[in-house]
Amino acid sequence: MNIQIYSGKKNFDVQKAERYFKERRIPVQALDLKKHKLGEREIKLMIQQIGLEKLIDREDKKVKEHPACYYNQESLLIPAIQEAPWLLRTPIVRNGNKMTVGYAPEVWDSWS
Repeated sequence: MNIQIYSGKKNFDVQKAERYFKERRIPVQALDLKKHKLGEREIKLMIQQIGLEKLIDREDKKVKEHPACYYNQESLLIPAIQEAPWLLRTPIVRNGNKMTVGYAPEVWDSWS
């Protein structure tokens, strides 16, 4: 199992996800979205696995001020996410081609 956790800002769900894998002694690669630039293929995989609606954090006050919050087209959102990865809801947990957003231990249990 090769787990990656994408996070931009430390929130409670990011901490719970990190703790979940640490308690099970599953090695995790932490990817800070402020430093790790997302590629187009990576974002397309996220959209495919998670869905556009769940991926963008439309509840966040800062995100609501960004025009991309109101985009619904993949072609507009991909460059917006590359430019401003803080638009994403975190944590995004990846295991190969499988991904989840938020705290999802019931899904992670099925990965082992």
